[in-house]
Amino acid sequence: MNTALFPPDETGIEVIDLQDDAEFLSRDLHARDSVAQLEGLQRLARAFVERPQSILQELVDSAVSLCGADSAGISVERPDKTESNYYQWVATAGDYAGFLNALLPRRPSACGICLERGRPQLFRVSQRFFDLMGIQAATVTDGILLPWHVDGLQGTVWIMAHGRQIAFDAEDLKLMQVLGEFAAMGIRQQRQQKLLVEKASAAAAAAMADDLAHKINNPLQSLTNILYLAAEGHNGESARAVGRQALDDLQRLSALVKQLLDLPILPIRSWQ
Repeated sequence: MNTALFPPDETGIEVIDLQDDAEFLSRDLHARDSVAQLEGLQRLARAFVERPQSILQELVDSAVSLCGADSAGISVERPDKTESNYYQWVATAGDYAGFLNALLPRRPSACGICLERGRPQLFRVSQRFFDLMGIQAATVTDGILLPWHVDGLQGTVWIMAHGRQIAFDAEDLKLMQVLGEFAAMGIRQQRQQKLLVEKASAAAAAAMADDLAHKINNPLQSLTNILYLAAEGHNGESARAVGRQALDDLQRLSALVKQLLDLPILPIRSWQ
């Protein structure tokens, strides 16, 4: 097992590579809530098309509701980073909602370890870390951290529990991998939207939104149909089976997002 780069007793951070963590991969904690999945994905779809400025917040709100997390967030490595202000939390939800735009150092950092490894990580944060940072916050007793990369920027998307020792399982990881791809696309779209606004190009912004709406419509409609039938009790399958079927469609949607992320965009001056 690949454990933390920093001894947890010294920094209060423990980060475990999920790729080889048999204990986590064997977890089977809860069935998916098909109605909650439908509502969360509908909000995300509407935000991508109608409210691009709210995409990142919708993503973390969905992560909290769909995974049963106590907190969720998205971090970005700042273009103007310094050793003490290296990462910024650009979206937060749940118990950590008040930490929006918080700045974190390069080290010690669970985000940094995740980006160095380039794979999903299980992490925990004890009171020791918050004492070192000089802040008050709920400890992290179970969490999933995933990296994202887009257009020269990188960061992480994460969910946390603040009391439960075992809160998330492999199904949550699959869902978070999809949301991680959406986080990268959301940041890309926000940056592109900022440039379009600066250029006062309403026509270009409308065309981008229309194109995105058409590209995501088919897999999203398929997923919506599955979850609607489950909510109405038409398919006779267990909630767990329906949840796993829905995740298959989420992964199709994730593949489409990856294709969109590969499309060229106009030059961007900066994140902020």
